[in-house]
Amino acid sequence: MANQPSSTVKRTSVFSFLMQALRGDTQDYTKGSLRKAVFMLAIPMIIEMGMESVFALVDLFFVGKLGKHAVSTVGLTESVLTVIYSLAIGASMAATALVARRVGEKNPEGASRTAMQAIWLGLALILVISGTGFYYADRILSFMGAEPETIAIGTTYTRIMMGSSTVIMLLFLINGIFRGAGDASLAMKSLTIANICNIILCPVLVKGLGPVPEMGLTGAAVATCIGRGIGVLYQLYHLFNGRGVVKLTKSSLVLEWGLIRSLVKVGSPATLQFIIASCSWIFLAQLVAETGHSEASAGYQTALRILMFFLLPAWGLSNAAATLVGQSLGAGDPARAEAAVLTTAKYNTLFMASVMLLFLLGARPVVSLFAVQAGVRDVAVTALRIVSCGYIFYGVGMVLTNAFNGAGDTRTPTYINLFGFWAFQIPLAYLLAKYMELGPLGVFIAIPVSETAITIASYILFRKGRWKTVAV
Repeated sequence: MANQPSSTVKRTSVFSFLMQALRGDTQDYTKGSLRKAVFMLAIPMIIEMGMESVFALVDLFFVGKLGKHAVSTVGLTESVLTVIYSLAIGASMAATALVARRVGEKNPEGASRTAMQAIWLGLALILVISGTGFYYADRILSFMGAEPETIAIGTTYTRIMMGSSTVIMLLFLINGIFRGAGDASLAMKSLTIANICNIILCPVLVKGLGPVPEMGLTGAAVATCIGRGIGVLYQLYHLFNGRGVVKLTKSSLVLEWGLIRSLVKVGSPATLQFIIASCSWIFLAQLVAETGHSEASAGYQTALRILMFFLLPAWGLSNAAATLVGQSLGAGDPARAEAAVLTTAKYNTLFMASVMLLFLLGARPVVSLFAVQAGVRDVAVTALRIVSCGYIFYGVGMVLTNAFNGAGDTRTPTYINLFGFWAFQIPLAYLLAKYMELGPLGVFIAIPVSETAITIASYILFRKGRWKTVAV
């Protein structure tokens, strides 16, 4: 090794770190190199979130060939499902924060008990919403501004997606547990398995291959639900039979109301912050559909799917900050927690800047892969270019939000979202789209403007440092 060139040694070291990250080798993230810690956590987390975004793109690829009403159905349903995602992300944030603290305190038994209580809480939250969404699927599409033909085609799709939202909750929540424990590789593998199943099943069920009848739009929903369900089974197997930090046993199944109250205390603001944001996105989707009709709606939803493909990996990178903040604070090292946030933000900025450049220069060829109708393509290209102008701010804002949440300070980003989205973004979008008669273009402009303001406010509050003193 001593006679090898330094560049060869460096490549070998990077490859070794990469393999460790993908394998999920046990690490102590409360000490040692921060750059290595971010790298080891971020690689599987980026892949994990990339896998989540692949779900959307696979569906969009096959559904896009079924016409604008099918695309609009998927987009509008996803907009409503963001409420489910918000609940799941909020619950997973609480689980990540509390599990990470216990791991940082070198208390694996406490981390395992916390994990089981988080699962009970998540199931209680989702069952009522899942049933309601299943029953009122057609009314949900109508409320979202869907045209009658879209409702006729898409009600079954929406019903299946809403009715199976329990697997969405468990997939997000258990991955949050894995991330808090530093087992990011397991979270990555569960979504990879779920995606492989979806990629195989989607063309089979949508188009009908061999003895399988053609199911069209409904087939996309069935494929997604089966894929996610298999991912959840993989997660549960490793929670009860794995060798990770968090190990569940029969004794873990007992309800512990004290832990549940702690999870609710952290998780309710976390859930609310994402509901605030997702309801804003629902309003924007409705405003686009109202002012631009089905063609604009389909174009906007296509652009959002493509944007999310790159936003979710960036969110994955920012998740590394949540784990490092939680574990560092648990170990009594707030300085390391702050340094981890700034390091992660730097890497996310570089990534998002490159993506922004890609969309500004190559939006049309990217959109052409998913939208076949000329009018839909034109709207999607415009939306992609305008919204991506705020990508650098999105990247930094994600890291700061995850830093607050990882510390258990879920209230600060909730207040920021409340004022940023509902007191600024929505009024601005309505003003531009309606009163200035810009239509969907006004909605597109409002998004990067408001996200930039939200990130600036987040950074100011982060530097004040109150998050370092939160006890969970």
